Formats: sequence, C-alpha cells, structure tokens
Amino acid sequence: MTNQRNPKRPVLPMTCASNQFSQECASNIGCPQDDAENIFYHNFSYGDFPVDKNGQQSIPYSPRKAQNCKKIPVTVTTFVRHTKHSNGRKKINEYVKERKISHGSYGKVVLYRNSNSGTPYAIKVICKSRLHKFRVTGSETAMTDVLREVSILKTLEHPNIINLVEVIDDQKSDYLYMVLEYVEGSTMSKILETKERIDETTARRYFKDVIAGLIFLHQHNIVHGDIKPENLLVTTSGRVKIVDFSFGHAFEDDNDELWRCPGTPAFTAPECCSDRKHVHILQILSSVGFWNSEARWCREFGMYNYKNGCEDSWIKPDTVYHGKAADIWAVGVTLYSIVFGFCPFLADSVPDTFDKIVNSPLPLPEEIDSELKDLLQGLLCKDPMQRITLDDVAEHPWVVKEGGPVPTNFLCSCR
Repeated sequence: MTNQRNPKRPVLPMTCASNQFSQECASNIGCPQDDAENIFYHNFSYGDFPVDKNGQQSIPYSPRKAQNCKKIPVTVTTFVRHTKHSNGRKKINEYVKERKISHGSYGKVVLYRNSNSGTPYAIKVICKSRLHKFRVTGSETAMTDVLREVSILKTLEHPNIINLVEVIDDQKSDYLYMVLEYVEGSTMSKILETKERIDETTARRYFKDVIAGLIFLHQHNIVHGDIKPENLLVTTSGRVKIVDFSFGHAFEDDNDELWRCPGTPAFTAPECCSDRKHVHILQILSSVGFWNSEARWCREFGMYNYKNGCEDSWIKPDTVYHGKAADIWAVGVTLYSIVFGFCPFLADSVPDTFDKIVNSPLPLPEEIDSELKDLLQGLLCKDPMQRITLDDVAEHPWVVKEGGPVPTNFLCSCR
C-alpha cells in the first residue's frame, strides 16, 4: 500500500485546513473562537469548484457524482432579501433573526426562525471575500472547506448526521448562508469536560449512534476524516449526530485511497502519521490572523491550538492510506475517550504523539470488561488490514449487549 503513488481522486477537492466554523456551532451551546487548529496538509489540489464572474469559487448547484440520499433536496436560493420583521428584528428572506449562537474567525452562527412555519434553524453566516483571502494551499482558500461541506451535506440524510436544509448564495452578496437543523444539546467534548467520563451503558448508546452514521457514510463512499468527540453533537434526547465534514472525502467507488492526512493528531491512525516530514507553516497562519509567539498543545482533544500562533507542523505527503480504516481508528480513539475520559496516545508535542500512536501498546486497565477490551483492541489495531470492520463492530458482543445490534438498514432514496 505504501508504494502506491496514484490513488483515485475523490469526487470533491481536498484542502489543508480544518474548518473551525464547524457544525459544532449548530447547537445551542457556545462555540470557542476559531483556533485554526489542525493545519496538517499536503499542498495538492484535487480539482476546483466552479468560479463566479469575479473569479471566486462558488457552490456547485448540481450534486456531486454520487448517490443522493435526500428525500427532500437541499434548497439552493440564489438571492438574498434583507428586510425587517414586524417585531423589528432583522430578516433574511423568510428567516427572522433571534440571537447569535456563536462566533468564530470563519463567521458566526445565528438562531433564526422561519416566519412561515415557526421552525428554528441554525444559520451559518459566512463572509465569502474574507475566506477567499485565507490561502490554505497554493491553489485553494478557506472557502473550499465550506464548499466541500456543502457538496457532501447536500447528498446526505440520516438521523445520526447533521441535516443541511438550504443554501443561500447570492453572487451579488458577500455572504453565504448555510441553513442547518437547529440541534438543542451539546458536543460530546463538552459533556466529557463536565463529566470526565461517561458510564458504560450511556457510552454504548452513544457509540452505536456514531457507528450507525459512519456505516451510512461508508456505504455511500464518503470518508469523514475527523471523527472525534468535538464533532459529535448529543441532542437533549440523547441522540448523537456526526457534524463537520470539512475533512470529508467522497469517492466514485469503493477505492478510498488518500494521500491527505486526517484532521486531528491524537485521533490519527498509525498508517497516516509515521515518518512525518516537517513543514514550516508560519506564513499560512499569519495569513489567517493567528500570528503570535508560540503554539499551545491542547491536551483535552489532542490537537494544536493555534490561538496564540505556532511555529511548525508535520505531514507525511507520500503515504497512501485507506480513509475508511482511518475513520475506524478515530472511532476507536473516540470510544476510548468517552469511556476513560482521555485519549490513549497523547504526548506534549505532535511528533511525540505520533510516536506513541505508532510504537506504544494500547494502555488498558486490568479491570476493563473483557468484551470492551476486545472491541478497543480491534478498533485500535495498528495494522489497518487487520483492523475490525464496521460490520463486525455493529455485531460485536459489547455493542449488542444492550439494545441489540446497530441498525444498518436505514432506507434512503438512492436505493
């Protein structure tokens, strides 16, 4: 696998920067300021989105060449009408502003309510010109992250995946609006911050939701690329939804080979992080406004926090790996974090963390449940060819112990 140099192109282009203005912000909780984390990239373009008359990338209005599972297609609106509601609040088309949910360097998320139906929505307000200025590779800008998310979410509908309802993109306006379902709840990472660890029964229920959503993605040849507690929304009813597809890749077929490394160091599979090469990225961080003195290592989520600037990052540009197997590893790290309250492989620097991932044995307490131990060892098998499959995970004894196997027969309109 490592000798291959020409994996098939994903249907969607790839970029280097994690989209910090992620769907975590679509919940009703506060979202931290954009930290420009996860700048681990390969300077390689997999194609371009269409450009408008000003030479800027724009939303492709026809879905990508892949299965489209939307029962109700995402509405693409090409005009923006700014008015005021009778109550004096600002109004965008039929959406009336209620309050700001959160703000990041990519834009803000605002709670709006449809004036006709009364339904609340979380709307991402994205300044296109600002993101077009953020150069994340030689040929791509931060706006590509947004476009890729839109292109993937336009084709997906599943109870364990965040739902995109409408995209408002008026070329005469400098703002793009992503209308997302409004989720009352919290991210898994916020829950772990308050509880440190989650009881095994609840962890099992959360885990089954994640697996159901991930199986659906993989069945449709989509790799998420950044599964972690921060990208899992837990609703007030206890349902988990996968969010933030800025590292996602969509493929024409089952060939999921990739060059680009996944998003967050502590959740990166060993086949992606050995022998990484050093890359200087001060210029990139300066361009997005995160230029200060030094980087701060974020132990909670195993990633660089670039709020205070940084000096270096690491990549492995010549390694080919399988995206689905890397997703499974990340799910294993996520389950470990949910059950034990911390990541299994974490050090004080990115290179040391990669070294632990590749070379250190999986740390497990002696009193761990034997079935949970077997599952974690399968998910966190360092050899991707021997790693447990999602189908086997769905029927694993620890998973089916309460509530039966993971439901994998979700019917969608593409079948």
